[in-house]
Amino acid sequence: MMSISDLYPTGLHEQNIKHFASIVRLALLDNKIDTDEHILLKRLASRLDITKSEFEEILKKPESYPIETPVSYNERLEHLYDLTKMLFLDKNPTIDKTSMMDRIAVGLGFPIENVRFVVKEAIKFFLKEPDIEDFKEAIKKVNPIKH
Repeated sequence: MMSISDLYPTGLHEQNIKHFASIVRLALLDNKIDTDEHILLKRLASRLDITKSEFEEILKKPESYPIETPVSYNERLEHLYDLTKMLFLDKNPTIDKTSMMDRIAVGLGFPIENVRFVVKEAIKFFLKEPDIEDFKEAIKKVNPIKH
C-alpha cells in the first residue's frame, strides 16, 4: 500500500531533484554525457536520493525542472561544489566555463562583489581534486559569512 509521503515528495527531495537537473544541464552543455560524467551523475543521484526512474526522466528532460536557489549557506556551498565538479571534470578551465561559473555563483546567492573570488577559488580547488569539506573551508575563506 502506498503512503501519503509516497504521493507527495518532501520539499527536500524536490530540491534535490531540481539540483540534480541543474547538474544534468551542465553535463549536457556539449549535447552529450560521456562516461566520466555518467559515473559522477550516478554517484550524485545516489547521494541525493534520486530514484532510477527519476534519474532517467531527468536525463531525458532536465529543462523541465526549475532552478531553485538553496536557502542555507552550506547548501549553497554543496551546490557550488557539485556544479563546479561537473563543469571541471575534464580539468580544462576555459573562459566559457569560467563565465558560466560566475552566473552559477550569482544564481546560488553569492554576493556579486565576491563572485570573482568564489569562482577563482572553486576552479583552483577542483584542479586539485578536493573533497567537499575542504571545498567548503576554501570558499568560506574568500566569502566569510557573519552569523
